[in-house]
Amino acid sequence: MTDTSPPQIAVFGSINMDLVAYVETAPGSGETVTGTAFRQVPGGKGANQAVAAARAGGEVAFLGAVGDDAFGTVLRSNLVDAGIEVSGLRMENGPSGIAHIVVEGSGANSIIVVPGANGTVRGLREDDVRLLSGSAALLLQLELPLEGVLAAARAGRAAGVPTVLTPAPARALPDELLDAVDLLVPNEHEAAALTGESDPGRALEALLERVPEVIITLGEDGSLYGGRGTGPVKGAALPVAAVDTTAAGDTFCGAFAVARAEGADPADAMRFAATASSLAVQRHGASTSMPYRSEIDAALPGR
Repeated sequence: MTDTSPPQIAVFGSINMDLVAYVETAPGSGETVTGTAFRQVPGGKGANQAVAAARAGGEVAFLGAVGDDAFGTVLRSNLVDAGIEVSGLRMENGPSGIAHIVVEGSGANSIIVVPGANGTVRGLREDDVRLLSGSAALLLQLELPLEGVLAAARAGRAAGVPTVLTPAPARALPDELLDAVDLLVPNEHEAAALTGESDPGRALEALLERVPEVIITLGEDGSLYGGRGTGPVKGAALPVAAVDTTAAGDTFCGAFAVARAEGADPADAMRFAATASSLAVQRHGASTSMPYRSEIDAALPGR
């Protein structure tokens, strides 16, 4: 990595309170099971990526909304404690977003998101545009209304800011959005949903017809990068015993954005991001599980 100054990262996205129940096996329809633990943890894909990027060494500004409830106060404080700029975090009347998460003994999870204040973010304010302008990257996800995500992507493109989209929750993506995206980061299931291709290599080829760069995250199988005019690059995952995979993808995305902004090539950035993600999945929770830069550097293979 060639630049030692902290890269400026803007995140336009969701922020939720995660209500996490831990069970040996998730219940089926009509079934009741006894849980092993419960935790209340700040989360949301946007806030998770913001915390991941900040802990990985970025200077991060967050754009989004919380409600005027007790959760909103805690969620804002969590970002501030992570050193994240929150002048772009709006407070709306009503509840904050929440996510009900069930984590199985294997570390696998299922999630129900209730948007709350996130559902009010349908565009950018002038101050939001000023915050993201000049950033090294703009991170987006799909837990906000699509019109808001589209407005942010267009603002990023107009400002010359590289735009990174995590297409989750999976849904059909309009060309007008993808036309403003520089890097798409789906997991293998989202890539298959977007392309109809279950093979990651073929899905990568199909997605590169729509955006300039793609990384498909593959869980314990690592990741796969491709750019127009370059061959695919395979990134390895670190073999670890996962206890909670809730924030694995968000940790990867935030850390990858920082590494690329610091000048790392795709292979080195994937190695850095995979190391961060491997540390996160060994801990419980979303933002609480994300590693700091010193931890990532210490755990990097070959160090």
